[in-house]
Amino acid sequence: MATAFDRLGYGTYKLAAGEECAAGVAHAIETGYRHVDTAQGYDNEASVGDGIDRDREDLFVATKLSTDNLSYDDAVETARASRDRLGVDSIDLLYVHWPINTYEPAETLPALDDLVDDGVIDRIGLSNFEPDELDEALDRLDHDVFAHQVECHPLLQQERLREYAVEHDHWLVAYSPIARNRVAEVDALREIAAAHDATPAQVSLAWLLSKERVAPIPKAADFGHVEDNWAAREIDLTDEELARIDALDRRERIVDFEEASWNRDRSP
Repeated sequence: MATAFDRLGYGTYKLAAGEECAAGVAHAIETGYRHVDTAQGYDNEASVGDGIDRDREDLFVATKLSTDNLSYDDAVETARASRDRLGVDSIDLLYVHWPINTYEPAETLPALDDLVDDGVIDRIGLSNFEPDELDEALDRLDHDVFAHQVECHPLLQQERLREYAVEHDHWLVAYSPIARNRVAEVDALREIAAAHDATPAQVSLAWLLSKERVAPIPKAADFGHVEDNWAAREIDLTDEELARIDALDRRERIVDFEEASWNRDRSP
């Protein structure tokens, strides 16, 4: 697999295994996407593999370890299985999906290091970590963290984690980057979109792409939406428009549950 990382990726969450997923991935690649994101928990890695099998050149493929697969042995074994399902020589980027359930830094993180050393994966990623959890992981890992994936969009701007990514020289990969289209309900985004003959979703993606070391990965099954999301790369927001979006004072999570790190007391 190639090593290029394209900032605007194609997410596959909730794409049904089989033709929907394979065709969606193949169409995204035809549209121009070169960064494809999946996860063990999506149950569609084999279908993603089918989609990328049609054009593997210059692709960057990422997947994630499920929360039940984070002991050392399970992480190593299931990462190899993911590689085989995806049909790649090595996985470009492997994330810890959530630091919950079987996540133990002393077991999970050495497994990631060893998977890099063994050539099963090329890069290490973390997902849905809080800053103190990132601190511990970065301290324990021998290899660099390439990316931290979290929900991020104009209604949940993640300033602290974006700053952390810049400070520690890794990417913040933004999932749910259009907040499941809740952005279409925001007056400021609608008005900015109208000025660019665009949609609020496209404006949200353009805003994320304007930020340092941020890489959005919108998911879309509809081919038209896949193409619309890709076209967001051509939107050049003005400084005034960017500042207006920056000023949105919202803290609206799409993905939230009791066990998530931000809802747990992790004090000593």
